[in-house]
Amino acid sequence: MHTSLFLRAGLLAGAFALGGCGRDDSGIDLHTRAVANRLAYIPPQCFTRTLDSGAVKAQNPCYVCHADAAVPNYQGQPELQLAYAFPQIQGGRDVANPWTNLFADHAAAIGNISDRDIARYVADDNYHDQGGAPVLAKRLAQVPQRLDVNGDGRWSGYLPDAGFRYDTQGYDLAADGQASGWRRFSYYPLPGAFMPTNGSFDDVLIRLPPAFREDEQGAASTAVYSINLAIVEALIRRADIDIDAADEKLLGVDLDGDGSLASAVRVHYDWQPTAGRDMSYVGRARLEQVAGSLHLAAGLYPEGTEFLHSVRYLAVDAEGKVRAAPRMKELRYARKRRWLSYSDLRHDAGREAREAELNPNRLEHFNGDPEQGLQNLIGWSYQGFIEDRRGRLRPQTYEETVQCMGCHGGLSATEDGSFALPRKASGGAAHGWGSTAATEAYALPDPLRSDGAAEFATYLKNNHAGDEYRANGEILKRYFQADGTANAAAFKALQGDLSALLLPSPQRALLLDKAYRVLVQEQSFTKGRDALPAPAVNVHREIAPDTPTGVTEALAAPRLGVR
Repeated sequence: MHTSLFLRAGLLAGAFALGGCGRDDSGIDLHTRAVANRLAYIPPQCFTRTLDSGAVKAQNPCYVCHADAAVPNYQGQPELQLAYAFPQIQGGRDVANPWTNLFADHAAAIGNISDRDIARYVADDNYHDQGGAPVLAKRLAQVPQRLDVNGDGRWSGYLPDAGFRYDTQGYDLAADGQASGWRRFSYYPLPGAFMPTNGSFDDVLIRLPPAFREDEQGAASTAVYSINLAIVEALIRRADIDIDAADEKLLGVDLDGDGSLASAVRVHYDWQPTAGRDMSYVGRARLEQVAGSLHLAAGLYPEGTEFLHSVRYLAVDAEGKVRAAPRMKELRYARKRRWLSYSDLRHDAGREAREAELNPNRLEHFNGDPEQGLQNLIGWSYQGFIEDRRGRLRPQTYEETVQCMGCHGGLSATEDGSFALPRKASGGAAHGWGSTAATEAYALPDPLRSDGAAEFATYLKNNHAGDEYRANGEILKRYFQADGTANAAAFKALQGDLSALLLPSPQRALLLDKAYRVLVQEQSFTKGRDALPAPAVNVHREIAPDTPTGVTEALAAPRLGVR
C-alpha cells in the first residue's frame, strides 16, 4: 500500500484507514434523529435553474426522473417538470436551498491536494482488509454503543459480505472463494449526475433469497439461479430475456412459452393473469410460489430481493484511461422486506396523493433507523455507509440516509424503487451479467428507448448539457458550439460509442476526486455530496414554492429497449 505525503499530514490511509484503531473521527452517533435539513429527501438537482439568463426556452433535465410511470408504479409525476413543487416550510417565504455545498468555494482546499496525492488516495482499497475480507464487517462485529441503535449489543443491519470479485458470469466470490449469492450486472447509468463524467463510477449487485438459488430438492444450483434471475429481469423489463440453453423438462416450466417442454434459450415475458397467462420461477422458488410464500408480478421484485451498490472514485490508469478506483465513496444497501400487490400499491399511492392534496406542506417522514435501514412505502428498506475523515467506511446517520429515500420512493424512473436493473445491458456470453472491456469503458452504442429515440442524445438535446447544473464544461464544449448549436460530428459519434460522453478526461477525473475528498474532510454530506470544482451557477439559492420552471410541456421518458 502507498501513503502519500498529503495523507501523512492528517488524512490517514493505507492499513491504518482500513483497519486502524480508536474512535471513528467523524464522531457520529446513530441514536441521533435530529435533521437539520428538513428537505433532505428532495435531491439538490430539484433546485436546478432551468432558464438561463435571457433565454426563452427552458432546459429540461427534470423529465428523466419525473414523467409518466408504468403500472405498478403509481407515483409518476410529470407535473413536477413544470413547477418547483416544494412544501412551504418558512411561513410562506421562499424556500432556501439547503444544499449549500453547491455554492461553497472549495478552490483553495482543492488546490492543496496534488494529482499524485489524490491518485494514491483513490488507489487505496478501503473495503477489503489485507486478507480480502470486508473490513467494515469486522469493525461492526464489535459495535460501539453509539452505533447500536436498538441496544442489543450487536450490529443488526446489513453486514457487508460481498467480495467484489467475480467469475466469468458475474457471480461474486467472497474472500474464501465461496459464492456470496451476489451477482453483478452491467447497466447504463441514468443520464445526468450519475454519469462518471460527473464524479463517480459505481457497480450494482443483486441477490435473490436462497430459494431462488436451489433446485427443487434444495441443492445449490447456479443454473437454477441464473434462470430465476433472468425471469426476474424479464418481469422488471417486461421483455424476453436470452439465457443459456435450459432443459425445460428437468425444470418443469415452459420458459420460452412455445407450449412444449424442450430446450429453451430465452425466457418469454407473458404475464397477463387476467387473461389466464402467468409465469413461474424454477427450482425451490417455484414450489414456494405455488405454496403462496413467494410472489411474482410484472414490475415487482420478489420479497427478500437485495441490492448492493458501490459508489467509487475515478482512477486514471497507466495508459491515461479513466477507470473505477478501488476506493469506495459509499456502499449502499437495499432489501425488499415485504410484498405489496398492485392493489396495495395503488391504495397506498392514492392515500399519499390525498394527504398531499389536503396538506401540501406536509414533510415526508421515514420509519426505521440507520442501523437497520429506513423504510419506504413500497416495501423496501435502505441503509448506507460513507467515508469518515480517515477514509474508512462508516454507517450513515439518519439524516444522511434520508437523502436516499426521495429517489427510491416511487420516481417514474424506477421499477419497484430500483434504477439499475431496468437499464441492464444485454448481449455477450454472459447476457450482460458481469462486465466486459467494452462495458467498463462504455464503448457501447447509445441505447434506444422503447420509442426508438437514442437516450443520451435525447438527454443532451433536452437539457443542453451533460448534467443537471449545466456545470460540466467538457460536455458543453464537446457537444455544443459556442452559439449553442449542436456539434453534429460529436452527436454522430455518440451513436456508436458512449465513452466520450460518459467518461471525463484524466484531468477532470482527478479534479472531481479532489473536490469530493474535500467534502470527506469536512464531513459535510448533509449539505450535499456533489463533487463540484467550482460553485454552481445554474441553481436557485431560494425559490418560492410552485414557481413555474419555465418548462411548458412535460416530456416522456420511455424505458430502454432490450439490446
